[in-house]
Order: sequence, then C-alpha cells, then structure tokens
Amino acid sequence: MLFLFAIVLGIVFGLLTGGKVGNLARIRFRWPWLVLAAVIVREAVLLTPLNRVAGAQYAYMLGLAAILAWTAWHWNRLSALWLVSAGIAVNLLVMIANGGRMPVATELAGSLVRRGTVGQYVVMSSDTHLNLLGDWIALYPVPEAYSPGDVLIALGLAITVFIATATPARIVS
Repeated sequence: MLFLFAIVLGIVFGLLTGGKVGNLARIRFRWPWLVLAAVIVREAVLLTPLNRVAGAQYAYMLGLAAILAWTAWHWNRLSALWLVSAGIAVNLLVMIANGGRMPVATELAGSLVRRGTVGQYVVMSSDTHLNLLGDWIALYPVPEAYSPGDVLIALGLAITVFIATATPARIVS
C-alpha cells in the first residue's frame, strides 16, 4: 500500500507542476518482464500457502534481488531509482542477516506473534539481527509495519514518478 501511495503521490505532484502522464508512458525500460516476474514471485510467497513452505523466503529474496538489479540497471534512465535500489539493498541486508526473514516489531506483528515466522517474516527479538532496519515503522492509518528500507523505496518511487511525469525538459534519460 505504501508503494502504491508513493507512486500516486509522484504522479499528482508531477501533474501539479505541469507534467503529463504521457511523459511517464514514453519512458522505455529494458526487460520489464523481469520486474513483473519478480513481483509475482514475491507476492506468491507473501499471499499464498507458499509462505508456510520451508525455504520460500529465499524465493522472495531472489525476487527482491532481481528487482534490485533491474533498478540499478535503469539508473541512467531515471536518476532517482538509486533511492529505490538503496531501500531494496537495506531490506536484503536485514533479510540475509536473519536467514532470509525480515524481523517485525512485536507490537506490529499481529498474528505472526503466535507463529513466530511466516514466509519471509519473523517476530523481532534479541535473537534477530539488525532490528533497527527491520519492520518497526507504523504509518497511520495503514495497520502495517514498514522498514527504513521500505520508506527509502517509497521515497524513491515518489521522486522517480514525479521526475518521469514532469515536463519533458526535466526528464532524465
């Protein structure tokens, strides 16, 4: 939800400053199917019974790594994508340090507290690592937990979409 909000915010501010949605549509990305496939893998691990399969968190991390590579590959087309890449890298770092799982603050973990781990998530404790970079940020009114990496990704998405929507003279190619 945070990422969708960031994209909409970027479009709105781009339009308010005289930009056009058509500018966004004119940008040509290399291998767009790679992002689509990675997002499908990530969502399948997150939203289906696959999240109960041992090792599924590694498929999620692989999808995240593919999106990181894709965003880094496109920095020359949209310069603010480096923020998205940085956020993904921070999230991957935390997950690698925790055996492929993202620590979630107990007060924001909901039903995860009873299970301990689900898919790529684990309840934050003294046994998890890099907790400061885990999911502990609550953004009202959405009842979800976000990490500093998620916030960087959202900021990067908003700026990237703003730049891409802005007038052609400001589009970085």
